[in-house]
Amino acid sequence: MASSSRMLVVVVVATLVAVAWSAPPPVSITVEKGSDAKHLVLQIKYDKDGDNMKEVELKQNEDWLPLKKGYSGAWEIKSDTPLKGPFSFRYETQKGQRNVFDDIVPTDFKCGTTYKPEAY
Repeated sequence: MASSSRMLVVVVVATLVAVAWSAPPPVSITVEKGSDAKHLVLQIKYDKDGDNMKEVELKQNEDWLPLKKGYSGAWEIKSDTPLKGPFSFRYETQKGQRNVFDDIVPTDFKCGTTYKPEAY
């Protein structure tokens, strides 16, 4: 019986470690100066040593639209029609970390403001 209890403890600890290891690192999104309803420029901070954002997309209606990374390191998207918030994002990193953040940046965003997912 004691052996079963120890095995249960080992399984629980292993599960907790696996979940903590795979949890995404903190992400924050700052709306850069010059952004407006048709042009969003975002500085995305991703805190994971040795890994970088590879792809970022913005959800618009039911479609995911790709953002382009500029020379300054900011991600941006331009549209012929106004983008409609609140804005949801998904990303993938060079090492394969993926995540989706729903409704992070509000419709009435302010340039210079940093937004973080509620989980952080």
